[in-house]
Amino acid sequence: MNMKTSTLAIATLAGGFALGAQAQPAHEPQGLYSAGDILDAGAYLSSDPDERVGEVEDILFDEAMQVTALVIESGSVLGLGGRDVIVEAGQFTLTTHFDDDGDTQHRVMLEASAEALESYPVFSDDWWDQARERSREAWLQTQEGAESAWETTQEGAERAWETTRENARRAWETARDAVGADD
Repeated sequence: MNMKTSTLAIATLAGGFALGAQAQPAHEPQGLYSAGDILDAGAYLSSDPDERVGEVEDILFDEAMQVTALVIESGSVLGLGGRDVIVEAGQFTLTTHFDDDGDTQHRVMLEASAEALESYPVFSDDWWDQARERSREAWLQTQEGAESAWETTQEGAERAWETTRENARRAWETARDAVGADD
C-alpha cells in the first residue's frame, strides 16, 4: 500500500481551527481539518508509535478558537474502565496518512512516556471549571495588555511627532537665522 504521511502540530495555532503545519521534508499537509475527523482518532506514544494508548474524546479551544488541549480517553477496554486525560497543546502532534483509495487516517502522537501519561490531569467537572476560569482570566489580561500597549504606542507616536515637529521648526529657524546673518 502506497501511503503519504504528513506530521502536523496542533499546538499554538494561528487562528481558528487552522492547524499549524509542521511538515517534515517530503510530506504534504492536508490543508484543512475537520474536528469530526480528529475526534476518535487513535492516540499513540511517539516513543512507541505502534501501541495505541487511547483515542481523542474531545478538542478544547480558547476564546480565539485555538486548540489548547485534547481530551484523550486512555486505558479503556471495550469502552469501560478508561479515564479521560488532558493533553495540552505542545505535547502532541497529528500524523495524517493518505492511502491509495483517498481515505485519510489521523493519529495523535503524544510526546510523553507511558509513565508521564499516567500523571496527566484527569478531565472532570472540577478541572473544566478551573481551566475555564483560568483561561477567561488570561484572555481578559491579554485584552487589557493589548489595550494598554496600544495606548502607550499612540502616546509614544504623538510625542515622537511633536518632537520631530519641534526639531524641524528649530532647524528651520537656525537655517533662516544663518542665511540672515550672511546679509
